[in-house]
Amino acid sequence: MRQTGLLVPLFSIPSSQSWGIGEFCDIPALASWLRRAGLGVLQVLPLNETGRDECSPYSPLSAMALDPQYITLRSVEDFQAIGGEKSLDEDARRALASARQAVRLNYPRVRAAKHQALRLAFDRFVDEEWTRHTPRGQALQRYMTEESWWLDTYALFRALRAASQEHSWSVWTEPLQRADRGALEAARADLSRDVLFYQYVQWIAEQQWQAVRRGVRPVAIFGDFPFLVTIDSADVWSRQDEFLLDASVGAPPDAFATDGQDWGLPACNWDVMAASGDRWIRQRVRRMAALFDGYRVDHLVGFYRTYVRPRHGTAYFSPPAEPDQLAQGERLMRIFLESGDRVTVEDLGDVPTFVRASLARLGLAGYRVMRWERRWDQSGHPFLDPTSYPAVSVATTGTHDTETLAVWWESLAPDERASIAGLPTVRRIAGDTEALSRPGFAERTRDILLEALYAAGSDLLILPVQDVFGWRARINEPGKVSDCNWTFKLPWPVDRLDSEPAARECADRLRTWAEKYGRT
Repeated sequence: MRQTGLLVPLFSIPSSQSWGIGEFCDIPALASWLRRAGLGVLQVLPLNETGRDECSPYSPLSAMALDPQYITLRSVEDFQAIGGEKSLDEDARRALASARQAVRLNYPRVRAAKHQALRLAFDRFVDEEWTRHTPRGQALQRYMTEESWWLDTYALFRALRAASQEHSWSVWTEPLQRADRGALEAARADLSRDVLFYQYVQWIAEQQWQAVRRGVRPVAIFGDFPFLVTIDSADVWSRQDEFLLDASVGAPPDAFATDGQDWGLPACNWDVMAASGDRWIRQRVRRMAALFDGYRVDHLVGFYRTYVRPRHGTAYFSPPAEPDQLAQGERLMRIFLESGDRVTVEDLGDVPTFVRASLARLGLAGYRVMRWERRWDQSGHPFLDPTSYPAVSVATTGTHDTETLAVWWESLAPDERASIAGLPTVRRIAGDTEALSRPGFAERTRDILLEALYAAGSDLLILPVQDVFGWRARINEPGKVSDCNWTFKLPWPVDRLDSEPAARECADRLRTWAEKYGRT
């Protein structure tokens, strides 16, 4: 089945009613536009909860929990029962008004307002539902029982973190740092109301998410499986022996980063994980399968070999030898395949030949980014025609980490633009390739390049939202701390897409190509 999807972070699609950030209940408005555009897949970035001061969705506080910042408060029964936004104090209302008006996402204000609202809603729930054992109170109890395999540890961790003013577990008292059973039992009793609060918040998030998933079908929602979690996470705290706490993960030196990259995330102790039957990975896969119709595995090569940077010493690959890397990677890839979900893998960057051969054997779809699909062994590095991309692959113009199609095109040398203009598929679509010979990025250039990817051999085509419109703003610039990273919003509320002329024109254009090239 040939499908097309849109890559857009959930945080980027606020509606006219949401709280300055895209929310779970904003997805149906986007799905309506997707159906008009003939797009069958919505690809989002990770939805895992992140820390109070964290913007990147790839540094999660939990591998299992949904981020409360995406909860739609107007759909929370307990919040509406106490008066909705009128129940917030003046500071929270000011923060909310500012977040709604901001051109870019303001995480601190969104999180502060939503945390207060959820606390107020929870207090009402405890008084009116939980203590009275109403049907809703019983529904939360069932959820807590069904999801106890991850929820119990997560909720206790969040309660302990809140009690420490959101400080890292590394500065908690020594018994709590090492998760001493007696200390944890005492803390669970002392913090029982707070533990229940975090269980309640996840119940609300799960209810909303699953209702949205059901309501937007046949549009499928694909998630994103982050490679790791932050060291200050519920997962690392509760599984300290499964991580190397004195080392971090990154990438080796390459043409883009001569000193390599250090992501500040803890490295996996793969031997200990293997001895447990890879239980943590299996649990994460189980959770993803429950939340999404498919998902993208981030930093695929790291599951075969992780680039470890010890606090003191020389960086190394783990495992160090290729046979062990291959065995480990294929063992973990089979866990992903067992989920039954549609799985794609981010295989970009410096990926060894043996890893690419392994993915081909396993039938896992890697990415074909037009700007990087070239014959690198030939003079001039000519581009590959998109129709030559394998069926088991994901065609795209870029990722959340790359510059947009418009900016990339304008950076090309004349001979590179000529190379693309000379591709058979491009010549057939363009007819007169004069538009492609100009340095600027005209609408005609955009349309030729996008249609060429609709014609790609890849069964799955995923296009970043900026590129289907020809916008220049990017989602993230790796290695750079900036207010522009992870804060991109659509220029219109998502509930206005169907009435916005530019969005309607874009949808009609995409649908025409979907029908022409047999994509859904």
